[in-house]
Amino acid sequence: MEKTRPLWSNPLQFVFACISYAVGLGNVWRFPYLCQMYGGGSFLVPYIIMLIVEGMPLLYLELAVGQRMRQGSIGAWRTISPYLSGIASVVVSFFLSMYYNVINAWAFWYLFHSFQDPLPWSVCPLNGNHTGYDEECEKASSTQYFWYRKTLNISPSLQENGGVQWEPALCLLLAWLVVYLCILRGTESTGKVVYFTASLPYCVLIIYLIRGLTLHGATNGLMYMFTPKMEQLANPKAWVNAATQIFFSLGLGFGSLIAFASYNEPSNNCQKHAIIVSLINSFTSIFASIVTFSIYGFKATFNYENCLKKVSLLLTNTFDLEDGFLTASNLEQVKGYLASAYPSKYSEVFPHIKNCSLESELDTAVQGTGLAFIVYTEAIKNMEVSQLWSVLYFFMLLMLGIGSMLGNTAAILTPLTDSKIISSHLPKEAISGLVCLVNCAIGMVFTMEAGNYWFDIFNDYAATLSLLLIVLVETIAVCYVYGLRRFESDLKAMTGRAVSWYWKVMWAGVSPLLIVSLFVFYLSDYILTGTLKYQAWDASQGQLVTKDYPAYALAVIGLLVASSTMCIPLVALGTFVLHHLKRGDAAPMA
Repeated sequence: MEKTRPLWSNPLQFVFACISYAVGLGNVWRFPYLCQMYGGGSFLVPYIIMLIVEGMPLLYLELAVGQRMRQGSIGAWRTISPYLSGIASVVVSFFLSMYYNVINAWAFWYLFHSFQDPLPWSVCPLNGNHTGYDEECEKASSTQYFWYRKTLNISPSLQENGGVQWEPALCLLLAWLVVYLCILRGTESTGKVVYFTASLPYCVLIIYLIRGLTLHGATNGLMYMFTPKMEQLANPKAWVNAATQIFFSLGLGFGSLIAFASYNEPSNNCQKHAIIVSLINSFTSIFASIVTFSIYGFKATFNYENCLKKVSLLLTNTFDLEDGFLTASNLEQVKGYLASAYPSKYSEVFPHIKNCSLESELDTAVQGTGLAFIVYTEAIKNMEVSQLWSVLYFFMLLMLGIGSMLGNTAAILTPLTDSKIISSHLPKEAISGLVCLVNCAIGMVFTMEAGNYWFDIFNDYAATLSLLLIVLVETIAVCYVYGLRRFESDLKAMTGRAVSWYWKVMWAGVSPLLIVSLFVFYLSDYILTGTLKYQAWDASQGQLVTKDYPAYALAVIGLLVASSTMCIPLVALGTFVLHHLKRGDAAPMA
């Protein structure tokens, strides 16, 4: 007798699960970066257009497929066509799970250190002789030093792997233990956790927004964000990045959304839920950007005013000026006068005079781990009651990261538990435990001294081209293999609602063409880039330097891209050969 498929206890639980998965770290640390890079408020124009023509239709398609087929990605796509398989989605989700939980391990590490007074990244440590500050820290900054030296203990290059760092390794074990406890009993346990992981980040963001708006200089950051640079609308990269942000922030192609939707009641209104989830996801990105730019403004203003104080103090002491004489408004004028009146004396101090600019401080664009663990910590250390803000921030990062991990693991576990061969021999808890254990063991690579370089490789190359190809094949398969009319009638019979012309036009034409354009852009970008490079930490200079990837790293990058994308044609070819052989065996018998 076939097992009854477990269901979400109510539609709201499903929506919370999708929000918990879709609203992740990319909303907090990539969208603000794109706003900063591509015209501030004007970036919202291509972003909203891409949400309408790409995000909503493709999200609705994946939810509808999962709900209609009531299986994970492998079973769902095999039902649509025997030549298709969701193995590619499972492989990409496996790659993502391998490295993504390392972010949660870093968040745990920072969270544990947030209870110290003062915060360990707020000041540079003393050198071995206790005669001054550590040289590497002085050349960089206290936040950079804590990240690159204390957290990562990073090696000078990818070739120097070093050993596993036991403190990050223990944090990674803890992160996987938390994920395992959350997914232990499938939707029964995940369904309860998602209410917490989906709602708590909003509570923290609201608290941070209130605090951020009261910080000195916050308005500088917000003006920078909302001042549109309309010329960026003519920049093709702005549109490409808007489409990419929508695509990846919704988590399309991983199989997680299909897995979540497969636990829905067949009559569930997945169209409404697709619109709700995509709108909440985009709203979160914009809301998180307002919070981020208020923090940016505070940090930039603090650094700018600190720079002015240092220059003013240097000039006051050198030229015996009256205290308080130099201000931000007259500094440049006085510098010009001193340079002409005392040329020899001014030339001696000139190398030590920094060029203080609020605009250049705001122009410093940072994304990913650099934003989360360097820029934010730089701002937090200068806040009053910094320990409280640090605990809140890293707890929010944990909730976002764990919420995304629940979706990633669901994309792997659902096809495995759907398999009668596996589920008949192993209970669900054992399957979940094995998946977590294997991922954790492989993830130890990212806790080595060169682990951050491997993290960047996986983050940059494990999913981009693969996901575009996967979603393209999914869309073509539904519209032109399974048949759009057949799929439309299935949805009408399932939900009792007809599919509007808008969704059909998007699925059959606009969305596939958009994905092809993105795929061509990224492929040509990789080819035109030439030799791939990476950013390595140079301790002697206290900054990042650009280096070429070694040959074996390029081989790993090629393997990452090929192992997921080649699953699609290889499975189709294998199925064709098997069918051909079966026909050949059946012919003599006839």
